[in-house]
Amino acid sequence: MDVQEVLNWTDNLVFSKTGKHLDSLQKAVVEGTWQRQKYPEIARNCHRTHDRIKQVARELWQLISAELGEDVRQSNFRAILEQVEFSNISNFSSDYVQIVGDINFCNEHCPYPKAKKHRSRTSNATSTKPEKRHDLTEAPECDRVYNCTTELTTLKQWILQEKIRIVTIFGLPGIGKTTLARELVEQIKDNFDYILWRNCTETLTLKSLKTNLIQFFYKDRETQLPSLIDYLRSHPCLIILDDFQELFTPGELAGTYLPDCENYSKFWQQMARTPHHSCFLLMSWEKPTEIAILEGENRHCRTLQLDGLAESASELLTNKGLTDEDKWLELIERYSGNPSWLTIIASTIQDLFNGSVDRFLSYPSLFLGDLEPRLQAQYQRLSESEKMVTLWLANQNAVDISDKPAELALSDSDFLKAVQSLRKRGLIEKITNNGSSLFAVQALVKAYVKER
Repeated sequence: MDVQEVLNWTDNLVFSKTGKHLDSLQKAVVEGTWQRQKYPEIARNCHRTHDRIKQVARELWQLISAELGEDVRQSNFRAILEQVEFSNISNFSSDYVQIVGDINFCNEHCPYPKAKKHRSRTSNATSTKPEKRHDLTEAPECDRVYNCTTELTTLKQWILQEKIRIVTIFGLPGIGKTTLARELVEQIKDNFDYILWRNCTETLTLKSLKTNLIQFFYKDRETQLPSLIDYLRSHPCLIILDDFQELFTPGELAGTYLPDCENYSKFWQQMARTPHHSCFLLMSWEKPTEIAILEGENRHCRTLQLDGLAESASELLTNKGLTDEDKWLELIERYSGNPSWLTIIASTIQDLFNGSVDRFLSYPSLFLGDLEPRLQAQYQRLSESEKMVTLWLANQNAVDISDKPAELALSDSDFLKAVQSLRKRGLIEKITNNGSSLFAVQALVKAYVKER
């Protein structure tokens, strides 16, 4: 099979799924991958950014994975296609039509491998144990994980040893929740018969999630089990829900579900309190309220809050080609060690200061630049009471909240609810000082609020 045949096959598949032929970037990804090039080399050849090439590739692998019934990635794309049956139909008559998906294609001059929905399996009618099925088509590719050994060890202990039923990875956008979870899945996947990764949107109601899960579990069975919990009991399953905050209502206190998603609250209580052998792994900007309550009751729930990187972020800055290494720690602290924020700021330093961290830090104010849209998206999710408290905190140093400030037109209850909600979002930090607790807003959030 040569690269042109692979391009033809991929083009037919993409057209059948999207109604569009491969564009130039998609062709470059397929051709480069077939020639065993890595994304950085493909990006250089196309004069595009590494991130743009990764995004295009991720969408392609998802389409191909769905067609072949395989978890297709750049690392295994060539190997999988080489194992797929090759069908040369160039000698067929011109009116021969091969069906790909729901679209008919004339294949007179277009040989390509026949897509398989699933590889052949050796069936065993006497065995009830299914072959492992891991659907990671919506998961991102494994990416570089910076110094997360402690976090991975903790998560593996909770899931594999303590058999925790609901684990939440919670933290600010860009802090590395999804990257950590993807690496975790790679390390523990052999312990689960079923793994399903889903990215949350406002359309993922509890009913649609349950239907999705039962259909996924049912494929290997002759009879359908009575309920979802029966599937979770029958075999160890790992269900990953990324961007869980998308099921919450913007403009309300943290953890307030969208109207069509309110029954998730009861669902998590059932999943935590009912015995089974499976685990739900949630990644979210906001900590779900019922999860916090269940944790307090020690109901098989745990939450890992991700903080920023410390000195380990130096590796990231090295990869970005920055100079003035003696100033790196100051830069890391300014941007809370958030790997996504540091990556964006590193690009700014390269563009405006030729990579010099010292020259960039000569400006005394905290520069937001391309980070501003991300902070805006997070700020717009706040309730009005949270915005009032955030603005007040942005003009203070760390403060004791024992007494509500007189200048805030909020009741005592609304004030404390707002503070608690901001804590669930990770936007304010608690500092213990001589037995008392002081609260301060995140430095980058403070800078954003002051500039508004």
